[in-house]
Amino acid sequence: MLGESVGPMGLAGGQVMDLKCEGQPDVGIDTLQWIHTYKTAALLKAAVCCGAALAGASDEDLARCETYANKIGLAFQVADDILDVTASTEELGKTAGKDLDADKTTYPKLLGLDRSREVARELVDEAKAALEPYGERAAPLLGLADYIISRSN
Repeated sequence: MLGESVGPMGLAGGQVMDLKCEGQPDVGIDTLQWIHTYKTAALLKAAVCCGAALAGASDEDLARCETYANKIGLAFQVADDILDVTASTEELGKTAGKDLDADKTTYPKLLGLDRSREVARELVDEAKAALEPYGERAAPLLGLADYIISRSN
């Protein structure tokens, strides 16, 4: 599980594609989502699903955890792209505008800020829906999902 998440069809593959696409004018939303599914979301999937597996989760539970992790991973990246455009260097604790300077394709660049915010909210709603069967037991994960798109850095 962890090996898959960091290998060529995970974090490493997503990072390679991310670097390959820098400065490329024809990178579309499908490619951007692929990059972040196999980069940011893969890392979160490893954390969430390894924890669930160690707790004895069923295959159905693991599938729900995977959906949740993929959705919050993408939401995290959309939020990160938004913050790179809207927050100051002081707020972020890192250099703001780095993606623009590197000519990286981002959600705001492709969709605009308003639609990017909507996409982030939709992804969080889908992540939370995957955990509905668990009720209050999922409260920490539901809170994490909300935090991902409300953070300021």
